[in-house]
Amino acid sequence: MINAFKVVLALAIASLSGNVHARNRAAPANPGQADSALVVIDAQVGALGSAWDSKRIIRNIEILVSRARARGVPVIWVQHSNNKDMKAGSDSWKIVKDLTPAPSELKIHKRFNSSFAETNLDQKLKDMGVKHLVIAGAQTNWCVRSTAYAAIERGYNLTLVGDAHSTENLALEGGKTVEAESMISDLNATFQWILAPGVHSEVRSTSEVTF
Repeated sequence: MINAFKVVLALAIASLSGNVHARNRAAPANPGQADSALVVIDAQVGALGSAWDSKRIIRNIEILVSRARARGVPVIWVQHSNNKDMKAGSDSWKIVKDLTPAPSELKIHKRFNSSFAETNLDQKLKDMGVKHLVIAGAQTNWCVRSTAYAAIERGYNLTLVGDAHSTENLALEGGKTVEAESMISDLNATFQWILAPGVHSEVRSTSEVTF
């Protein structure tokens, strides 16, 4: 069943990608560094470190962070904690070793999937005049998805970096498994297609993101 889903999804994306890209790229891909911010979600040992193809994803996030810093674009680090497997201060809670937030960069600590839920992220973005979010990190089907939807609902233009977010395989009842790569493809397709009033959403590769 999972393989059939992947085939159908791949065929749908392939057959319609031209129309989708034409529609979404009619609007500015990068609204401008003056009102953009890079949001790195849960790039932590317990979330990104164990994710599918994590080395490549981490490298792509490194590139995005370096590019944002070089262009004076704010980099915002979101860090999750709970009372189970990601307790604050634990090894699994820490940012992966290849990524290091600068002392001056904004850090948002959250307890729920959405980076906006019971945090001051929305107010901080408004204070900085940010209207366009470039999103990367982990995990695709949980905190990346929740944050992306929350951003759209709050009126932010969104660029989901399609090759800079990841997750783990999801085990379901009955011995079924949803593969990480399938969930990544699904979210990328969703935010290439999604429509919201007054908001531009797109999916870009790391190499395409110029801020």
